Amino acid sequence: MTFGILSYGAYVPRLRLQRKVIADANSWFNAALKGLGKGERAMANWDEDPVTMAVEAARDALVGHDRDGVTAVTLASTTFPFLDRLNAGVVTGALNLDESTASNDISGTQRAGTTALLQALNSRGQTLVAAAEKRDSNAASPLEMQTGDGAAALLIGEGEPVAKLLASATRSADFVDHFRTIDSGTDYGWEERWIRDAGYMTIVPPAIKAALDKAGLTPADINHFVMPAVLPKLANAMAKKAGIPEAAVRDNLSAVCGDTGAAHALVMLVHALEQAKAGERILVVGFGQGVDVMLFEVTPANEKKTGRLGVSGHLARRREETNYNKFLAFNDVVEIERGMRSEADKLTALSAMWRNRGAVTSFTGGKCEKCGTLQYPISRICVNPNCGAVDTQKPEPFADKTGRINSYTADRLTYSPDPPACYGMIQFEEGGRWMMDFTDVDEKDLEVGRNMRMMFRVKDIDNQRGFRRYFWKAAPVAAGGN
Repeated sequence: MTFGILSYGAYVPRLRLQRKVIADANSWFNAALKGLGKGERAMANWDEDPVTMAVEAARDALVGHDRDGVTAVTLASTTFPFLDRLNAGVVTGALNLDESTASNDISGTQRAGTTALLQALNSRGQTLVAAAEKRDSNAASPLEMQTGDGAAALLIGEGEPVAKLLASATRSADFVDHFRTIDSGTDYGWEERWIRDAGYMTIVPPAIKAALDKAGLTPADINHFVMPAVLPKLANAMAKKAGIPEAAVRDNLSAVCGDTGAAHALVMLVHALEQAKAGERILVVGFGQGVDVMLFEVTPANEKKTGRLGVSGHLARRREETNYNKFLAFNDVVEIERGMRSEADKLTALSAMWRNRGAVTSFTGGKCEKCGTLQYPISRICVNPNCGAVDTQKPEPFADKTGRINSYTADRLTYSPDPPACYGMIQFEEGGRWMMDFTDVDEKDLEVGRNMRMMFRVKDIDNQRGFRRYFWKAAPVAAGGN
């Protein structure tokens, strides 16, 4: 049995905001934005946040793997929706993992993702490492153009790994290239040339050399160089200084996704693994108040087909978004009049949420042990009229089941942050049905019989108290079946 990366997955939101529309809207104030107005950035839907994206990336990574083996879940982000609630605990519940699973949040730096991965690789047991980011930014700022929303996940443990760790190095340095406080809300960045010359170019190379020396390898042995950076050509300059071949420098996905912050090193690692061949070596750099460096070697197991979407599949699952005002509204950059129907008190009864956590968070229904009928939610009495047995149901997970639309409504009278509110009856293929909200679907694409899959999303947000409720919604099945 070998220890290493057993599997990997990713999630990139379906919406892709065109940078040109950002530049066109704000160039009257900052003409320099036109130079950044190429390509597109991943844009989270109104009901997506780091927790929901981490769940989707983790589900992608767990395709074909037994979840019972997972002993720990670590979630890395600098934009957690909750400051005093275990965000990784929500992910653990949504994945329907055993309550004995250890959960942990890691934050406070842009290298939180690589730090979480390095800790998992230096431990024992099977750890699911996820990183997700959804950074707020000021309108007309370069950060608004450069960033993107997304997540990645890797399953670490003993077995038949797709990649094994050859060596690592880490270094702490309180070099402040940018910062964000609880009060500020958005990042404050420093001058780019200073960040490049005094930060990356002095802190990173010694750590790269240390990792290579531990592995007994030379820079020329690196096939894939993963180093996220929004500064143009910085990864190329770093590779040159370290002696790594320029051909090894990985695309930072700026044109098709944007920088996903603490998640981006893992997003790029997943993208590299999707394309890497057995025997190739991947060098990963995570920068932020120091540096993490990890050197991996890809194994033949990486060539096995899994059915996951990964980065490539999610990048293909896209819808072009040209409405900049929608982006501003979704991210509360502007305050819009939402109407009287939005004023209902959304107080969440925490006691009821706890009692129903299996049905709500894990989306667990029931299966009658007498007749085999599936139903959601679980109840004491079987819904099969020819059965009606009492206390014969055992828990049955519905989150990974697919279904079809039995009926649908596109409602413009009820309040929705993204009208119309689309919902309807989903008939699950294996049995059971449920009336539920739809997400990531256009009104024109609604039709009876359409295949739908379940996705973990924000149900609604209690703006009075700052609490957000999560639940499952139905979304169109993407190409590849996920």
